[in-house]
Amino acid sequence: MTKELDRPLGQDRRERPAGRSFRPRASAAAGVLAALAILSAGAGIALQPDPFRIPDEPSVAEVTPAPDEVAAAPAAGQTGIPLRTTPADGARTSGPSVIRVNPPAEPASNVIVIRDPSSLGQNLQIAHLPDRALIEQSELGPLPVRGHDGRRAAEVYARPWSGTRGARVALVVGGLGLSQSGTQDAIGKLPSEVTLAFAPQGNSLGRWMQTARREGHEIMMQLPLEPFDYPRVNPGRNTLTVEADARQNIDRLYWVLSRTTNYTGVMNYMGARFTSDAEAFAPIMRELGARGLSYLDDGSSARSIAETLAAESDVPYAQGDVVIDQTRDRGSILAKLDELEATARARGFAVGTGTAFDVTVDAVAAWAKEVRKRGIEIVPVSAVAASSTRE
Repeated sequence: MTKELDRPLGQDRRERPAGRSFRPRASAAAGVLAALAILSAGAGIALQPDPFRIPDEPSVAEVTPAPDEVAAAPAAGQTGIPLRTTPADGARTSGPSVIRVNPPAEPASNVIVIRDPSSLGQNLQIAHLPDRALIEQSELGPLPVRGHDGRRAAEVYARPWSGTRGARVALVVGGLGLSQSGTQDAIGKLPSEVTLAFAPQGNSLGRWMQTARREGHEIMMQLPLEPFDYPRVNPGRNTLTVEADARQNIDRLYWVLSRTTNYTGVMNYMGARFTSDAEAFAPIMRELGARGLSYLDDGSSARSIAETLAAESDVPYAQGDVVIDQTRDRGSILAKLDELEATARARGFAVGTGTAFDVTVDAVAAWAKEVRKRGIEIVPVSAVAASSTRE
């Protein structure tokens, strides 16, 4: 018997009988027809503008959020992740629309909430609204307090910033509220990263606070403190003095703190004598710590003991390096701002203070545009304040 493996290939084929033509089987014909049908259907789908969309079921990226989760007008620096959405009337647009989603505080278990990790502090969409848990009502008006959960105004009302380790400059412009037109110009012209400080003797502070916070500014209150040549040089109504007892000074502090809300802390206005006297200054710093506020020393007095007292009272503290407008001249102000830039590059950060004079506001606004191009980040003062609870 010949083995199958030894048989020559192709030698066992049968010859087709003569005169008989080849006819494809019915199953083969059916397969050809099915293939043609599939190709035809595929071509029809491919030619449609959006072939695989189900008209009645929009994609996840196009679901319109609930009305209470959508901010109507996003402001610069606010938190949230942009999404592409379908307009409320259901009409489709040719390009994407960008919104900001403000997720509920307690999202459902099946909802994924995406947050910006660099956004610290209060959402700027509601930054003008005081946190009721941080308010104590008094005869003078609202006073800041620590929350039952330990939250402090120093962090809650802080403006978000990038959180990077690059060179940073914090600028604080004070004197707001004293001139209505000057206050409006300062809020409108200064970059939102600049911190604004309100004079307690000013007018309409509640309204200006809300305007400043809506524009993204972090704010502080200026605290009138006794200078060495007081009362010849008088910081204004309810100045805290060395001769007054602790209760009197705390009552004057309460008057300053009650003038508005939503500020992170206070900064000195004058006060070379007061800030050098531990007996007078220590009770005030303890009160600031108990109420969750920060303190900024403008750096104008070498005798100030504010840093030591702030550390003892758990008060977030920052100190100014340069008063930028001691000489009220544009060239001099720009030179001081350049000094701040050099300090920031050498140390990592710098703090400058000034007053809302027209020349100061215009110089800072112009300088800020250029310094960003050189890699300097302008930050709120809270971004450079040291606090023992955060270190």
